[in-house]
Amino acid sequence: MPFQEIVVLGGGVGGTLIANLLARKLTRAQARITLIDRTGRHAYQPGFLYIPFGGEPPEQLERDERRLLSRRVTLVVGDVAQIDREARVIAMADGVRFPYDTLVIATGSHLAPERLPGFAEGAHHFYKAAAALRLHAALRDFSGGRIVVGVADLPYKCPPAPLEFAFLLDDHLRERGVREHTEIVYFSPIDRVCAIDSVDSVVAPLLAERGIHTELQFQAAAIDPQARTLTSHDGASLPYDLLVMVPPHRGAPIVVEAGLGNEFGWIPTDPETLQSKADPNIYVIGDASDLPVSKSGSAAHFEAKVLAQRIVAAALGQPDDTRYSGEVMCFIETGRGQASQLVFDYTHPPQPPQPNQLFHYEKTLFNKLYWYLVPRGMV
Repeated sequence: MPFQEIVVLGGGVGGTLIANLLARKLTRAQARITLIDRTGRHAYQPGFLYIPFGGEPPEQLERDERRLLSRRVTLVVGDVAQIDREARVIAMADGVRFPYDTLVIATGSHLAPERLPGFAEGAHHFYKAAAALRLHAALRDFSGGRIVVGVADLPYKCPPAPLEFAFLLDDHLRERGVREHTEIVYFSPIDRVCAIDSVDSVVAPLLAERGIHTELQFQAAAIDPQARTLTSHDGASLPYDLLVMVPPHRGAPIVVEAGLGNEFGWIPTDPETLQSKADPNIYVIGDASDLPVSKSGSAAHFEAKVLAQRIVAAALGQPDDTRYSGEVMCFIETGRGQASQLVFDYTHPPQPPQPNQLFHYEKTLFNKLYWYLVPRGMV
């Protein structure tokens, strides 16, 4: 059996987990596992949702990537300059080159606010820690008016997040005593508030019950920060006093430059084997792919287990027919100390139960235990 050079690009949920699983299954004599990450810091991004409402500060939502990795994994911190598919080499910006036999791309999804004119000047979001802190300050100073919450375009990571924000915002404003002085409007670029029908049938009535108005098929085209107006492609407009939007998302430019990504930067990926459709020596995990599942840590979590088995079998020259079924499991906060749960795969849509306190408690507990369970492959 030839020695394997396995390189993982990206130290998020998928990259960290797959590296640790491979390190557990392959010996030093069988493979060298190298994880390359731009910053060497690992953030628990679902925690950003709570920062605007006084949740855990950013420093408690971040860890040194080295602390999360097996000693068997070599961590390289730096910028990738090129994925040289012909030579099977990763070229770094500092000139160092890392050969690979198997490459796992876990470069995630990237915010692209520049795709929407006026976003940087006129909108808030909570998809980065610094932005969530600015939103926290804006909410602290807010005393009434119109808050518009919504999604710039699809897809984006953590699909329930903007809905969760709207529900938590309603709670927050009621606790502060300014809800009766505030109109909340939730807009969606499609004909429902959630892309999944079965989830929409649960959350849409909850929005109405909380007095959160909805604007459907509102495809954002531009923001006028001076006039405080959001305009759609068909000319409709939404005035606001505070605008909270999920910014446009795109794949990593490096994968497009390597001829792996489509026009939006997502990598065409086999939905079951998780191989790049352009290169069988390259696997894709998490948000970087074009798979028809949510861009979320949960999807990456389930993908990593399948992918580890496939890569190990290939490295050992053994047959393996393990397939990824599209499995995802996540919670959705619905406010008032309650949440629901979404469990689904490629062929079975979620059937979310009515929100209750138990699911909220489980989500809160998972947020605390994430560091000890998920990156290290304990669940």
